[in-house]
Amino acid sequence: MASTVVPAIRVQREDFDVAAEIAALTEGRADIGAVVTFSGLCRDEKGALAALELEHYPGMAEAEIGRIATEAIGRWPLQGLTVVHRHGKITPGENIVLVVAASAHRQAAFEAANFLMDYLKSRAPFWKKEHRADGSEGGWVEAKEADDEAAGRWKTPDK
Repeated sequence: MASTVVPAIRVQREDFDVAAEIAALTEGRADIGAVVTFSGLCRDEKGALAALELEHYPGMAEAEIGRIATEAIGRWPLQGLTVVHRHGKITPGENIVLVVAASAHRQAAFEAANFLMDYLKSRAPFWKKEHRADGSEGGWVEAKEADDEAAGRWKTPDK
């Protein structure tokens, strides 16, 4: 039986409310037994970052995230899925990304959320530029090999 879950995908400049996103996904639902969320924040490990600027191609980013969200729905028995990714200048401590995966049982929700974050970190069409606290530009952030390795564990033999 094919799933009828339609993922909610948003790429937006404005912040999001994690609790409100969970409530929107679960309101009036008695079939959901587990909700797993991941929210990623802008961090500044050394006190040198003023902001992280995220750029994307409108339409393409949503389509690519939608494609991988649909793959997650096909792999795990989910009752709901929300992905919100911000763009623009984001300062340390602010939200960047949110994944909310809902299922009848926890394992599917955990795995789907993990799968989506591995994809978002390694292959989603976003480009990150650092703006430093001293006023200089830190340049574009390179992809990390560890993120690619993490995403590689989800490959199936036919992909």
